[in-house]
Parts: sequence; C-alpha cells; structure tokens
Amino acid sequence: MPISLHAVFEAIANVRHEQELRLALADKISEHFGVQHWGIYFLDDKSPAEIDIPAIPAVCLESNPVGRYVVERHAPAHEQLILSPGDWKHFCSRHDHEHVMTGPIVCDGRLIGTLNLARDQGNPPFNGNDLADLSALCIHLSAKMATLRAKPTKLQSPPTTPLTPRELEIAELVAQGLTNAEIGEKLWITQNSVKQALKRMFRKLEVSARSELVAKLHLTNQ
Repeated sequence: MPISLHAVFEAIANVRHEQELRLALADKISEHFGVQHWGIYFLDDKSPAEIDIPAIPAVCLESNPVGRYVVERHAPAHEQLILSPGDWKHFCSRHDHEHVMTGPIVCDGRLIGTLNLARDQGNPPFNGNDLADLSALCIHLSAKMATLRAKPTKLQSPPTTPLTPRELEIAELVAQGLTNAEIGEKLWITQNSVKQALKRMFRKLEVSARSELVAKLHLTNQ
C-alpha cells in the first residue's frame, strides 16, 4: 500500500535545513508515487551554463515541452498531459524515463527548483491523481523552502566555508559512503558532474581524499 501523502508532508515539515530535504524524503516519494527514479533539482544551485541538462531530461528547460510547461506556468505536468501518445519518445528515448512528471518549487514569486519523477519502461503512465498529489506536494515544498530561506538556520555551515549548498549536499552523500555514480543518481546529475564537483571541493578545502573532505567539514561544523 502506498505511503500516505500526509507522511510526506510531515517529513517536509520536520526538515531543518535545505541539505536535509532530499534525505528526509528518501524512500517516501518513490513509495507513494510508485516511481523508480526521482529527484529535487534546485535551479539556483548552478549558473545556467553549468546545468547538466542531459542528466535530467524531465526538467530540460529549453528543448523539453514538459520542462517548458512547468517553467512557464509554475504548474506540475506529466508528458501525457501536453503531448500526444508516443510523442514523448521524440524528446527522451531513455527506458528509465518512460514516463516523467515534474512539479515546480517556487519562492518569492520565482521558480527555484523542480521535483522530478520518472518511471521505467513497462510501468503505467502518470494520471490525474498523481498530478493532484504532486501539486499538493509542491505547495508544501515551496512553503518549506520559503521558511528555510527567510531565516538563518543553526545547521548551516559558517560563512567562511567556501562550499556552495550543492557542494555541501554532495559532501553529505560522500560522508554516507555513496559512490560518484550513486550520488549522481540521487541528485539527477551525471557521474562526471559529481567527479568535477569533488575536484573543486578538494581545491577549496585543500584536501586530497574523500575522508579528508569529510573530516575537515566535520571539524568546521563543530
């Protein structure tokens, strides 16, 4: 039986900082929506030139009609809402993204991110109930993000820490022992993007190994 949507709402309400958001929803999103892949993507994590579009076809803002719909209307959509049957494969041929659904995360009147869900080939398409649930979920996510960004949080790293929020998130996943491939899957970015991010993080923190990276951040946060 799918997990209650209210359990997902409660998990969002209990999040204390941005970096904790994906971890708090780890299994709840996939279980409720019956998806094999999902991710939260914050558009302001990177400059537009650094966004790895091929890794996240469900939120491609330029060539993907689902992404364009969400960006233009700040409303959730799945591919069958705006395309004729079969047309989605003209935009994405990946078997692990046979059906996609994307919803907006907004703050201060602008789109700051998206919640992206995908089902493998052989699974049913998203329907109206899925869309309604995603809409409700995005309202809670947007409200939570507005609260988190309106006030400083105790768990934020000190201003002297040179890492960006995205890099801190990668560091948390490194601390959990995840590989580059596993980190990329969780964050909907390529394995090479994770590798390049880690190189930047090593330079910023003047370390040469993952264990040193975790240890230094741990000491910084004391």
